[in-house]
Formats: sequence, C-alpha cells, structure tokens
Amino acid sequence: MRVTGNMRSVRTRRVLALTVAGLTAIPAFVLGTGGTAQAASCTASKGPYQKQAEKYLHLKVDGKQSAADCKAIRSFQSTYGVTPTLGYAGPITWRTMQTLTAQKAAGKTPNKAKKCPTNKGRIACVDLTRQISWIQDGSKLKFGPVPVRTGRNGYETRTGAKKIYWKHKNHVSTIYNVPMPYSQFFDGGQAFHAVGVKMWNPPGSHGCVNMRTADAKSYWNLLKNGDDVYVYGRKLGT
Repeated sequence: MRVTGNMRSVRTRRVLALTVAGLTAIPAFVLGTGGTAQAASCTASKGPYQKQAEKYLHLKVDGKQSAADCKAIRSFQSTYGVTPTLGYAGPITWRTMQTLTAQKAAGKTPNKAKKCPTNKGRIACVDLTRQISWIQDGSKLKFGPVPVRTGRNGYETRTGAKKIYWKHKNHVSTIYNVPMPYSQFFDGGQAFHAVGVKMWNPPGSHGCVNMRTADAKSYWNLLKNGDDVYVYGRKLGT
C-alpha cells in the first residue's frame, strides 16, 4: 500500500499524542535533586499516616512529605521488610510502627496482663496483637519474647489452647512447596517454623507462626510433643 503525505502526517500526530500521553501518565513517584527526575524510588506523595510516621521517626511533624521524610520512611521500610519501599506512609507502614512499639513495651514481662495461662507448666504463648511469642514455665519466663509473623487476612492463625503434636526439622510444605525448617505443628497445618523473610514483612503467613531461624531453633530445643501452646489476640489488619 502506498503511504501518502497526509497519511504520514496523521501517523506523526498520533505518535506525538501517544508520547505526550505516556509522559503525562507517569505518577509523581520521584523526589529528585536540583529538580531533575531520577529512577522511581521515592514517592513525593504524603500518606494517610504522614504525621504519625513523622512523629515515630522523630522528624518534623507537619504532615507534609519532604525528601528527608521520604528517605527516613524508606529506610524504616527497608529495615523491617515493609514493601514497597517507596517512602509512602500508608497503613502497612503505620501498623508496623504500632507493632514495634508494642513489642518494645513488652520487655521481659510479656505476660504482665496474664492472658497466657500460668498453670500449664511449659507453654509457648503467642500474642497475635503484638506479634510476639515466648515460652514460660508456669509464670516464669523461659525464653523470649521474640517477634513472630502470623497469618494474613483470610489465613489467620487460629486462637485458643493447643498442643505440639508433631515435629519435623526439615519439613517442606506439600501445599506451597516451600521449606519450613524446625517445624513444630500445634493445630492442623499450623506450626512454628523458620522463614527467610523479616518478621514484619507483609501481608503475613498462611496461618503458621513464622520465626527467625535462631528463634525457631531455640523453640525446637525447648519444646517437645505434648507441650502446651496458647494463641490469643488479633493481628492488626485482620
């Protein structure tokens, strides 16, 4: 087919229109230096929890996103495995900050409110609200508290009194085909086990109580079949 001058002109206009549309469709995801755009890495948008994040990170609390704010929020997100790491103060970032505050406050008295039974002998306690777990003998703290990563929304870790019923050191999930080192099952397919992600990485597990490898290994050595487990509370966001 022959291409006339008019047809070339139409094509040129279409290409230019598409190019302009593509450029204007790029979101304000970058905070450059000297007014120059850089690779998408930091959002210029303030999040719904901007002031809360600023206060938590000891920044100027004005509710306005700045380059310094974004850098600090991104650093926090990277440290605790919150994704995406764009510096946006959204609900997941704020929930993580709340959880960390509660975990720090637990100190060495995680059962101060006595929500985990103290009349069971050795027992592994799991507080879903604070995302922590510990082992106690009666009312005496034996190990922990340590951060854990429990079930996501729709796959919540089930609450109530349980018992360790099966241990498998090098278990591999038959459902998700992923390794579950130091697995100790206490409720159906739900178990304590080690994972290779950070404990605050969203959205959470498929119901198991994820642990850092060193903590899962300690639990493996401290618990045996028949030992009690008690799960209570409610994870933020579920």
